[in-house]
Amino acid sequence: MNIREAKDRSPLLIGQLTELWERSVRATHLFLSAEEIEAIKAYVPQALKSVPHLIVAEREDGSPAAFMGIGGQKLEMLFAAPEERGKGLGRRLVAYGITQYAVRELTVNEQNPAARGFYEHMGFRAVRRSERDEQGNPYPILYMELG
Repeated sequence: MNIREAKDRSPLLIGQLTELWERSVRATHLFLSAEEIEAIKAYVPQALKSVPHLIVAEREDGSPAAFMGIGGQKLEMLFAAPEERGKGLGRRLVAYGITQYAVRELTVNEQNPAARGFYEHMGFRAVRRSERDEQGNPYPILYMELG
């Protein structure tokens, strides 16, 4: 896998990452309905275009296997293709974010215990909780910092 910052956020790449995002969310965010996923998906391309640093892990054929977005010292997003889960790619990406971009904080859905456990394994600890997500939806969010 090649990990690189996507300087050229072409329509093709944004489309590939949006599709990867959707497959990842359907596999991991079991608390969201299909309708909610579709509604959130409408905002994903703009989020991908506007996040300050978009880092992509590419397979040998150049197709994206996972990606993360970083703003300041915050991990804004991290998604892996379902078939790539459990292979160490998320760990590699987060470690890359910590060493190359000084990532020190993130938020995670409380209703996604696998993600929370992953981030705790990576050294992050919950420092506060919100009853609602950033869009005001009733999905509790945990704010985590690197311990």
